[in-house]
Amino acid sequence: MILVLGGTGEARELAEALVARGVRVVSSLAGRVARPRLPAGEVRVGGFGGPEGLAAWLRENRVRAVVDATHPFAERIGTNAARAAEATGTPLLRLARPGWQAGPDDVWHWADDLAEAARLLPGLGNRVFLTSGRQGLSAFAHLDDLWFLIRCVDPPGPPLPRHHELVLDRGPYEVAGERALLGRADVLVTKDSGGSLTSAKLTAARELGKPVLLVRRPPRPDTETAETVPEAVEWVLHR
Repeated sequence: MILVLGGTGEARELAEALVARGVRVVSSLAGRVARPRLPAGEVRVGGFGGPEGLAAWLRENRVRAVVDATHPFAERIGTNAARAAEATGTPLLRLARPGWQAGPDDVWHWADDLAEAARLLPGLGNRVFLTSGRQGLSAFAHLDDLWFLIRCVDPPGPPLPRHHELVLDRGPYEVAGERALLGRADVLVTKDSGGSLTSAKLTAARELGKPVLLVRRPPRPDTETAETVPEAVEWVLHR
C-alpha cells in the first residue's frame, strides 16, 4: 500500500497514475473542503492524531511508502509525515510543485506570512483582491480602512474584514475572469502556491499593471523531493 497525503491536483494525478499501474493507493484528505474532488483508489478523510497517530497507522496498514503531495502551505502535515516516516522507517517523498517566478513586467512584493502581508497592504492599495484561502483571514480583520474582495472555495468563518465582498469559487480560473475581478481592486494578495491551476490571476495582474503581494512558502522538513507527477510515479514504482 502507498499512502498519498493529498488534496491537491498533483495528488489526484498521482493516485490515478498509480492505480492505473495496479498499485494500491490510499489518499488521505484533511476534510477541510466541503465537497473535495476525490482521487482514484481508496480515500480516508480526517487527521491521524499527530505524528504518533500517523506512525501507528503506517505500521498497522503496512504502508510501503508515503508521498506528501499536500498543499505547499500545509506545514503541519508535512512535519508530521516526516516524523512518522522517520519513526517507522517508511520511505517518504515530497511532491512539491515549483513556486511562481516573476517576469520582467510583474510588480511583486513578498511577505513572510499573512501577518506581514497585512502590515504591508495599506501602502499598496485601498481595494484588495484577497485569494489566500479561508484560513488565516483573521490576519486582515483589523484593516477597517481597506475594502476586500475575498475569494474562497467554502464560506469562511469570522473574524473577517469589516468592508468585504465574498466570492465562492473553485479553480481552475480563466484570465478573462481574473481580469474582471482584479479590475475592481488595486492590489492582489495571494500565497505562492505555484502551478497552473490558479496562476491566471498573476497573468491578469501583469496585464493590468496591478501589484501582487505574495506570501512565501513556510519551511518544510528536508526530505527527498519530486517536482512532477511522473517523477513521483517512478519513485513509487522503484519502491
